Amino acid sequence: MSRSRSGGRSTRPRPAWDAGAVSEQDTEGGDPKAAKKRKLRPLTGLSIEELRHPNDARATDALKRIPGLDKALAKLLEYGLERLYYVDNVASNLRVTPKMFGRLHRSLVWATRILDVPEPELYVMVDPVPNAFTYGHTRPFITLTSGLVDMLSDEELFFVIGHEVGHIKAGHVLYGTMARNIAAVVQLLGQATLGLGALLGQGLVIALYEWYRCAELTADRAALLCVQDIEPARATFMKLAGGTTRLAAEMDRDEFLRQVTEYEEVDRSTLDKAYKVLLTLYRTHPFAMHRAKALNGWFASGYEELMARRASRL
Repeated sequence: MSRSRSGGRSTRPRPAWDAGAVSEQDTEGGDPKAAKKRKLRPLTGLSIEELRHPNDARATDALKRIPGLDKALAKLLEYGLERLYYVDNVASNLRVTPKMFGRLHRSLVWATRILDVPEPELYVMVDPVPNAFTYGHTRPFITLTSGLVDMLSDEELFFVIGHEVGHIKAGHVLYGTMARNIAAVVQLLGQATLGLGALLGQGLVIALYEWYRCAELTADRAALLCVQDIEPARATFMKLAGGTTRLAAEMDRDEFLRQVTEYEEVDRSTLDKAYKVLLTLYRTHPFAMHRAKALNGWFASGYEELMARRASRL
């Protein structure tokens, strides 16, 4: 991603939430003055079930069938992890407000307005690894790393924030927080039980990771409903796969989409399918190519119908 400066002010295109409009400029460098404007549209009465990915619904149902799991996880978060992470956020990271990172805050406001979600707290932490996550079952909060903020454009950051708000909308935070910490919990359990607990807990680890990967596909759909444009989504996946700030100008969207198509071809072989399963078994997120493929599919069939049914212009 290239950055240019003029008199100390950023020359980035105006993001979608800026005055309620976004510039639909040619990605090759269109004239901002000649750009068309489109209005973001709130989705009145939106239900998460209208956009939930089928894999998410299946995986969530499988977890809910485990007796007592929801109640045990909720208590563990309420009296342990949730408080710990919240205190750490407040103590060491910067909270986003209208006066602190105002553009990020406007993105958050728009995402919550479009998805009809109460506004959570948003933080930025110093970490060169591009990442974003949502914690807190009773009091959700979102954290973006400085590496992510530096790598993505405003529109792409809007997509990421919409993705995290989508997790809140979908009720993912309880299982999501646990999925990010389950390996450490099982390891501690194993140490306390001479390894037996760790062995028995592997099934839950794999189940939570599988659920997490499926939940990401629903959150990507929610993010697309926020930005209401497929291009920021594709650019985000491309950069998450191998983006660099220094070489951003040399990244090519068409080449990325060609690689997504090649990823689809891998599914033709049964052996390759098995390799995919093994490679993703302990991953919390699907591969960027898989996410791009899944969202492209929903954009082609499902997104427009939902927008036509729910969208209301300001």
